[in-house]
Amino acid sequence: MSEPRSDEIWMRHALALAQTAESAGEVPVGAVLVKNGELLGEGYNQPISTHDPSAHAEIIALRAAGKRLGNYRLVDTTLYVTLEPCAMCMSAILHARVGRLVFGAADPKRGAVVSALRLNEAEFMNHRVELTEGVLAEECGELLRDFFRSRR
Repeated sequence: MSEPRSDEIWMRHALALAQTAESAGEVPVGAVLVKNGELLGEGYNQPISTHDPSAHAEIIALRAAGKRLGNYRLVDTTLYVTLEPCAMCMSAILHARVGRLVFGAADPKRGAVVSALRLNEAEFMNHRVELTEGVLAEECGELLRDFFRSRR
């Protein structure tokens, strides 16, 4: 278990990545994967610019960490993400055997952790991830609200 102070530090790193996504015209979501205080992978949303529907922040961070470690199993890692993961990302998190997931803002419409779905509790999944929700939730949510408000 990580301490709250380091959770905030890593979530701020993810928020900076989300701002990079926003600057590129992408939905502002950022993610970082950490093990024992070391950054293994990071990502921000890029499906529009890469023409890849799977290029969510979490997937990019998981791919980078897998390459770095030479393994698709990311045991004993913590993933920090600014928005509650969708079904695709939560499935990848569980299949990668991430140990802990920390997210900022909940996603009531598409969140697959505690909101619309609860994939971590699904009987057909053979892994459970430790959850910490709401870290810097207001800042993470405000970034998203501002992004979508500016597009209306």
